[in-house]
Amino acid sequence: MAGIDIIGDDRSMALIRASVIPDAAALADALVAGGIRAIEFTFTTPDVERHIERATARETGALIGAGSVLTPAQARSALDAGAQFIATPGLSPAVAEVAAQASVPMMMGAFTPSEIMQALAQGVWAVKVFPAQTAGPEHFQHLLGPMPMARLIASGGIVADNARSFLDAGAYAVTAGSSVVPAESLAESDWGDIRRRAAEFAAAVRR
Repeated sequence: MAGIDIIGDDRSMALIRASVIPDAAALADALVAGGIRAIEFTFTTPDVERHIERATARETGALIGAGSVLTPAQARSALDAGAQFIATPGLSPAVAEVAAQASVPMMMGAFTPSEIMQALAQGVWAVKVFPAQTAGPEHFQHLLGPMPMARLIASGGIVADNARSFLDAGAYAVTAGSSVVPAESLAESDWGDIRRRAAEFAAAVRR
């Protein structure tokens, strides 16, 4: 089973927010084949626990986590389904406590220096700076000046054309969203299209 460090190795992760996922394991296979091995299924997706279970039940080589986790109950439900990491959209000490008790890596969403300091104080593995596109790459340079030890993941509005600029500004990794996993391709089980998009994103990250 893949470990959390593959996010740093790949410098990227996929964030899945969809109304329909026909086959979560096949989706994981397509993303891994394209070069993105960390996948976050969000709680805004119906039956997300079932998708996490299916994605983790088969050896795909992917790291599977749960995102948009708002409550301790959701965190426990995700962990019961097999989630290997937990991500919140904002600061949540209560969710962090559940993750810590389970010894599972935790990511918190934050935007300002104060929020990032609060997230780091909770012992998070990384901070997802959201929405990254709103502030741009320079925001990461400014944040890392006084907090060089922080793992900052750029999330929100990241596409192949701008991903590298966030990494060059110091981001630890970037998240790929609907530009890599479009709702149409997912609904139609077009794994070839998703694999191609993942490969393009991964290539842009490596440039």
